[in-house]
Amino acid sequence: MSDESQIDIPASFIALYLLPARQKPSLPRDELLARYELCEDMAQLLTETARNMEFSLGLAGSDVLTRCLSGLRAEPAVVSHDESVWVVRRLAELLGWSDAGLQALPS
Repeated sequence: MSDESQIDIPASFIALYLLPARQKPSLPRDELLARYELCEDMAQLLTETARNMEFSLGLAGSDVLTRCLSGLRAEPAVVSHDESVWVVRRLAELLGWSDAGLQALPS
């Protein structure tokens, strides 16, 4: 992948791949970019599903996010454990919802 990529990977995503006391991610830039694009796309795709769950099932936003997180962690998992949390937090951001309920979830 070219270093000329116009996509800025958010620090919150890069942090998923930083080892303690390191400043450089553990993945090469092209792999990190591919993982980020997958996770961002997943969050974008889940917005309609999340809204439908909220309205059709009458669920609170935090319950919708918890269900989405569970779905992302179901086998076969497409994203890692840490990436699943990032996706759901990004989903909450896209929907204008609080992600506060995710803090209490088991790791």
